[in-house]
Amino acid sequence: MPYLLNFCYLLLLLIASPWLVYSAVRKGKYREGFAAKLLGLVPRQTSDKTCVWLHAVSVGEVNLLTPLIREIHRRRPEWQCVVSTTTMTGMAQARKKYPQLTVFYCPLDFSWAVRAAMRRIRPDLLVLAELELWPNLIRSARRSGAKVAVINGRLSEHSFRGYRRVRPLVARVLRQIDVVAVQDETYADRFRSLGARPESVRVTGSMKYDGAQTDRNNPATRHLAELAHFADDDVVLLAGSTQQPEEAVALEVFKQLSPSWPKLRLVLVPRHPDRFQSVARLLDESGLAWQRRTALEERAAGFIPAPTERSDDRQDDRQDDRQDDRQDDRQAKRRDKPGGSPRVLLVDVVGELGAWWGTAQIAYVGGSLGDRGGQNMIEPAAYGAAVSFGPNTRNFRDVVSAMLARDAAVVVHDAADLSRFVRRCLEDPDYIVTLGTRARNLVLDQLGATEQTFQHLSSLLQKAATGGRARAGRAKNHPRPPHANSHQFTPIRNTQR
Repeated sequence: MPYLLNFCYLLLLLIASPWLVYSAVRKGKYREGFAAKLLGLVPRQTSDKTCVWLHAVSVGEVNLLTPLIREIHRRRPEWQCVVSTTTMTGMAQARKKYPQLTVFYCPLDFSWAVRAAMRRIRPDLLVLAELELWPNLIRSARRSGAKVAVINGRLSEHSFRGYRRVRPLVARVLRQIDVVAVQDETYADRFRSLGARPESVRVTGSMKYDGAQTDRNNPATRHLAELAHFADDDVVLLAGSTQQPEEAVALEVFKQLSPSWPKLRLVLVPRHPDRFQSVARLLDESGLAWQRRTALEERAAGFIPAPTERSDDRQDDRQDDRQDDRQDDRQAKRRDKPGGSPRVLLVDVVGELGAWWGTAQIAYVGGSLGDRGGQNMIEPAAYGAAVSFGPNTRNFRDVVSAMLARDAAVVVHDAADLSRFVRRCLEDPDYIVTLGTRARNLVLDQLGATEQTFQHLSSLLQKAATGGRARAGRAKNHPRPPHANSHQFTPIRNTQR
């Protein structure tokens, strides 16, 4: 089986290679972590501490781990946590959120790569966030003696239908997982029907509720509000995790309503960094005064640099354009309210959306007018914003159902719907308060999944220890390097850069 999977993976890489090369050259993707991904040359553990390897694919899953890692550090400080991720944005966010932890790229599911990674990390427990069923990775973990758990598991109807077509393979993988901690009973039934052992499936609720910040006065949100010069009486409309054409929709709504409501501010947070430049071009063409998040610190310090909101990113023209850019920027500032900042902000950095939601009174959650299936609406709900999203929210069907059942959110189908929703919020501030209070109370009622998840993981490790599978018992298969005498990890240069 591993050899067949290796062949299939290599064939897929070969087929996708033109696109991968294009993405690497044009968008900067897939340029780092080759030694870790292809050879398993991840950091080497040099301690005998209990090791928990947590894998998160990208930014969303990285953020999801925050309350669990906090709980582990509080309850089991002797455990050593390491975090792997797959994407560049996930790596950037993991390094930012967990500077005290070892962070690395997860090896691709080639048998030789995952075996090498297991030998170097020697985990007692492999934790996979949401749904990462990589057969060779899971098999290698079990062969090394580690326990395996899926946390915050979810399985959409679409994914369920796809996995059901290859049920024998999926069942073989699921039977090797010790705990499948899922968000609700619907997901639990789907995992069981695909072959997961019934005793391994546990309903814990969604950890995403536990990770949501509910205090608008938290330091990160206050800092961003001050940088953006948001006044107490400003009304911030934030469109977050957007994809095409949602930025254009939000801009259209803002252009319609802003003349009548001069305190309305618009914040755009595209989902993917490779779209920052295209959204910048859209803003250039809108005729509105706007600014980038990356320029806020310089503006706060009293220095206005040559703006980066240029639609043309050709390096050979950049020097020639700087003088014109400065003039354009000064004109843009003059078009706005005296003494203030442009009323439209493009957040062109990764990992800040959670804090930005705390600045918003009105929220539109992106990925829901297109085909992406929606993004996390829990964060703006937790802050008590008036939340809206499009009709395509299959990725968060359970959350959406709960919010709509309690009249805690509004579904908008197009620009006209969004405009009506925002207009109602502006005309009736009490409507914002009512909708936001319902949303925040819903989040507060759902807390506790992290505690249940931690208990299941702790029980797994306790059973492993009482069953004689302590780290010392695995020393024969995974000996500690002779030079290792600390409790740290030895980094591998080309996996950490």
